[in-house]
Amino acid sequence: MTRILSYNILIGGTHRVEQLTRIIRSSRSDVVGLIEAVDEQIVKELAERLGMQYRLSGRANGQGAVLSRLPIRNMKIHKNTIITKQPILEVCVEETDGQPLTVFVTHLTADFGKVWAANKARRREVQELLHIMESCRGTKHVLMGDFNSLAPGERLKGSAFLRYVAVPDFYHQLKPDPSIKAPDLDFVMSPALRFMKPLLELMLKSKFLSTMLDAVDTLYAPRGGIDLLGQSGYVDCFRSLYPNTKGYTWPAPIPAGRIDFIFASPELAQQLTAAGVILEGEGVAAYQASDHLPIFAEFGTASTEHVDNETKDEYT
Repeated sequence: MTRILSYNILIGGTHRVEQLTRIIRSSRSDVVGLIEAVDEQIVKELAERLGMQYRLSGRANGQGAVLSRLPIRNMKIHKNTIITKQPILEVCVEETDGQPLTVFVTHLTADFGKVWAANKARRREVQELLHIMESCRGTKHVLMGDFNSLAPGERLKGSAFLRYVAVPDFYHQLKPDPSIKAPDLDFVMSPALRFMKPLLELMLKSKFLSTMLDAVDTLYAPRGGIDLLGQSGYVDCFRSLYPNTKGYTWPAPIPAGRIDFIFASPELAQQLTAAGVILEGEGVAAYQASDHLPIFAEFGTASTEHVDNETKDEYT
């Protein structure tokens, strides 16, 4: 049985090593994909605290990492002009039965203010991901990370996200690098539409307008590329087990949408036994550790365990 965790730790996890350690340790994961793992010292400390090995996709801003308690066979780093936000990290581990399992960690373009142009860029990135993973076709492998995009047919609760960007304390409580500005309306609005900021601020005070904002999410919600993964046979682990559960992952204090995913290859998906969103661990609420909620998927024989905070949808 192998449990995999995907976790965007927000700009390296600065000042949150203890919280992150507790959340990850409570997940009982064998392999952890870290997104925004921009500080190697923090990755190293997490690995030491958790008794795991680690590998990085680079030593510059935008890197990802893999922590593993399973033996690491090899790794590759994929960089090109299409994948711009974070190099693709490919790590092959050896499961307890001696079989190889390859994991890919990604972080796709955000650029929410660019709307359709950003959706197009993410679609190109997913096409490139499929090209990179072609060498693993027919073998067990998994793709995980922050896709900054919704899956087909899923919704974004825009009013919740609006509340998040309107209250900087949600972000600053995580103590990221003080030189980095908290996300605000300018972060998600194109310059041409910023004249509408007073209207959006008014929506915060109106339940009716907030409901209307949620109803038209298809006009502004980030999309692009997730459908290509499904068409290529990859299985959205959470959605395959919970077709009617929202499973929102971001922003952690007021989840508004599901943009973090673990996709299994057809060969691996046959062994999927559990999946979920983690809300707390060892007394730490997940929103105290990062602005994303971590997600997990488990493969192997059927599990008899059930952890309440992994599958309930209390925030949605």
